[in-house]
Amino acid sequence: MILSGAMEGSFSQLINSANSVLVVLPTKPYFDQVAAGLSLYLSLHDSKNVSIYCSSPMMVSFNRIIGIDKITTEVGNKNLVLKFSGYDSNNIEKVSYDIENNEFKLTVVPKVGFSAPTKEQLNLNYSGISADLVILIGGANDSHFPILNSEELVDAKVAHIGTRVLDSQREIMSFAKTGATTSELVTVLIKEAGLTMDIDSATNLVMGIEEGTSNFAGSEVIPETFEIFAYLLRSGGQRAPRIKLSPANFPAGAIPTKPFVVQKQTTNLEPSEAIENKEDIIENPPSDWLQPKIFKNSTNPNPDSFSENKG
Repeated sequence: MILSGAMEGSFSQLINSANSVLVVLPTKPYFDQVAAGLSLYLSLHDSKNVSIYCSSPMMVSFNRIIGIDKITTEVGNKNLVLKFSGYDSNNIEKVSYDIENNEFKLTVVPKVGFSAPTKEQLNLNYSGISADLVILIGGANDSHFPILNSEELVDAKVAHIGTRVLDSQREIMSFAKTGATTSELVTVLIKEAGLTMDIDSATNLVMGIEEGTSNFAGSEVIPETFEIFAYLLRSGGQRAPRIKLSPANFPAGAIPTKPFVVQKQTTNLEPSEAIENKEDIIENPPSDWLQPKIFKNSTNPNPDSFSENKG
């Protein structure tokens, strides 16, 4: 069931009531969606415990988005898990912990005759989801967000930001609105909630709008799109420089330095063309070529048997 933002309260109220926020990108996200999600993450980073997750790996073309390395494919920040990879647990005598100078210390004691685990065998990881607010970016339906099936998110509030209403069986607070890009919607929500709009966030949103609208050539671009874009530029957003084509941008040998010469091609000519192009054509044939020929057999003068006789 989808609830509108106006019914459940403002985006600002939703953010203020949350202690931990998880921003979730859809499977195989678009550039615009990644830019919008990371901008929201960066805006929340200073005031909230926030993380950003996507079940799909990022494409190489997304590397220019600021903070792309913050997106994880393994969600979990509730519990710290220590594991010794490749170490036989039967060699451990006991595990104890102490608090020294307000610092936690864990001690692993091996059995007599066995060595302790090495630093290289220590593996640190996280498990469990502690978020009490999940914000979905983009997507069309629940299948684009497999994490919604996690039992650890049963009690979490879920909100959605996108250019279309999410088709979901779960109760979701929707901030979806028809528009050219998701980056525009995130810009408006960040501004209305009074969140930080620094240079990095603004730059990501600038790139998201440019990419999502094909440099403002999209049919869904409206006057508000340019107004939002201008606000981002005034907030410090930077546009990617356009590389002009010049000989210096091409590898050596890519541009010809000598005049192009068309080579003569040998083709099969029609009989009439072959005669016209034949250089040794005889212009004045002998006069007897045009005279009638009489054929007869010199040994057997039979009119039905012929041999050539030039007369």
